[in-house]
Amino acid sequence: MRIPLLSLFFAISGSVFGQSFNERNTSISNVAINVTNIGTFGNAFRGYRDGSGTKSCEYPVQSGIEHLFESGIWFGGIVNGQTLVSTSAYDASSGYSTGRAGFEFTNKSGDLQYRSSFFDSPFFSPEAVSHEDLISVYTDENILIPGTQIQIQGHTNPMFVDVRGEVYNWSYSFSDFFVILNFYVVNNSQNLIDSAYFALWANTVIRNINITPAGSGGSAFYNKGGNGYLDSLFMAYCFDADGDVGFTDTYVGQKFLGAEDKNGFHHPLLDSTNRFNSHYSTWQFNNSTDPIFFLPQNDAQRYQRMSAGLNYNQCWDQNSSQNPNCNALSLRESINQAGNRADLVALGPFRDFQPGDTINITYAFVLAPKNEDGNPNSENNEIQRAFLMQNAGWAQTAYNGEDKNFNGILDPGEDLDGNGRVTRYILPAPPDRPRIRVEAGDHKIDIYWSNNAESSVDPITQELDFEGYRVYLSKLGFDVLQTPPRLEFVKVGEYDIKGNNLFNEVGFDQVTLSEPVTFEGDTNIYYYRYTLDNIQNGWQYAVAVTAFDRGNPGANLESLESNPNSTNRRVFAGTRVNDNPEENGPFVYPNPYYAGASWEGKSNFQEESRKIYFANLPERCKIRVYTTAGDFIKEIYHDQDYNGSDIRWFQTFGAVDPDNNVFSGGEHAWNLLSEDSQILARGLYVFSVEDLETGKLYKGKFLIIK
Repeated sequence: MRIPLLSLFFAISGSVFGQSFNERNTSISNVAINVTNIGTFGNAFRGYRDGSGTKSCEYPVQSGIEHLFESGIWFGGIVNGQTLVSTSAYDASSGYSTGRAGFEFTNKSGDLQYRSSFFDSPFFSPEAVSHEDLISVYTDENILIPGTQIQIQGHTNPMFVDVRGEVYNWSYSFSDFFVILNFYVVNNSQNLIDSAYFALWANTVIRNINITPAGSGGSAFYNKGGNGYLDSLFMAYCFDADGDVGFTDTYVGQKFLGAEDKNGFHHPLLDSTNRFNSHYSTWQFNNSTDPIFFLPQNDAQRYQRMSAGLNYNQCWDQNSSQNPNCNALSLRESINQAGNRADLVALGPFRDFQPGDTINITYAFVLAPKNEDGNPNSENNEIQRAFLMQNAGWAQTAYNGEDKNFNGILDPGEDLDGNGRVTRYILPAPPDRPRIRVEAGDHKIDIYWSNNAESSVDPITQELDFEGYRVYLSKLGFDVLQTPPRLEFVKVGEYDIKGNNLFNEVGFDQVTLSEPVTFEGDTNIYYYRYTLDNIQNGWQYAVAVTAFDRGNPGANLESLESNPNSTNRRVFAGTRVNDNPEENGPFVYPNPYYAGASWEGKSNFQEESRKIYFANLPERCKIRVYTTAGDFIKEIYHDQDYNGSDIRWFQTFGAVDPDNNVFSGGEHAWNLLSEDSQILARGLYVFSVEDLETGKLYKGKFLIIK
């Protein structure tokens, strides 16, 4: 399999860019995994140490449940009789650092490239595979960090392979729990690389950082995970066996999906000679003394782990009662116990990997909730893993695309796009997500949406199959009244085409505007509106509008619905911009304020997550707070575009993108910290509001009770 243009891109990009480190969280699905431009995934929980707040691998988003310390790729083979392995990540107690041993790939293409298949995305590209693609190119060719004299520790024999890594994720409700990792490996050396193996290395750690701060307690934070390997799915997985049980009832898996090179499509299920296999290995993280589960120390040991997995060991499923050569627990049973492990899912061999050849190999990170059966996590039985296996099946379906019978060949009737080859990543798709706009008012929320979903064409049937809309509202207190926070939508409205004998036959009259509306600075045209009344001011609500299709029983396709998470906005009802503060002046609520107000929730930054609101504010103003003795405490600038990004509460509990926090324009939250971040004592305080348009000053008081 040769891809000359891909190789050319590698060569050009390498001459343009020096080493740079760039990272980004996936943001379109329910998995927020850290992706870098040097071939690593996860960030060793660095985002909780450096204050950036970047996630490592959080699922569900904003739950606080992390699943991954760090991950990366390994590539090994035989070059001129010498065994070589290059790794982009390796067991390191503090994760990636420039030049650190085991982090042997350097960037070759600059910052991560971002593209999207959403037509309304500013990053739309016709070449995009998914709703959010993250792309980078990296190489093992350098023994020094480019542009420096920094030696990459232990990296003296590069294989001269370049890797184009592409990360895909979708916002569909049936796909927002996996992230696909698609790699193209190019032999840019002058040598044959024989018996090549590719592996995904990962140190999976499942903890709820809202319950136990990341890294607290040292090794005790990390050694609570149970591990396993599902032979039928070619997937390693991890669960929280003995950590934050009850607050971390989830699984994470690393699944092999398929591979291709010049010799054709490769998968263990299709290899009748049993020569192309999946090899699973695991060891105690950074432990070189365990006789079985030890960290491989050199290229020969690493290659041995990649080419002779524990899943082929005689003691994998046998214990001492079945085989005298085995221990009291089988290897599979041993890794089910709580511990901190790195594991490896390796595939190969890829034979005759000549200069200029390309190997394409694909994995997925798959996440899932535990299927609750009343037993503790440590049981780790098939019932508990049911959702993990179901979600892994969806990841495989996404990869298969047109290859419906999974034989790697384009069979008659499979060429849906007519390009004469197997196209992967063709998923059954609901209608496009509606473009929505949300306006917050006093005890009121108005949701507007456009009609773009009505012209959606299904990629499988090639038909216009739009059927209707659904409107969703979260439960009051979803963000703060349960740990971990779980966004659960309640359907408050459903509207569908009338007269086709499908669904509810409601029609759209109840939500259709008499005339379409537009808003200043917004190019969308809105045709529909749904109003929510009796909303509690100051509390967070999530709202969403989805579109659903009619399904196609003939093609065995059920009705599909766009994902509410892809359009959800976090809304805070409140007073609108005050045009007449002379008659109705600014005020504070709750007043008095009692420490630990129910809308604050619980976090590891409790004192920074207090919250009161200044309300009835002019469009632009300055708020100043004083003691009754006149001592200055805090100055706050407010305008009608306020989004909550100035205090931690909204970073912890609000929208991931602060622009998706919707306020009424006349309110501003404050965290009760002084200009110097000092905690306020109980007592009476004075505030003033200066209208920056008129210069007029308005005053009031509020009381803090602790």
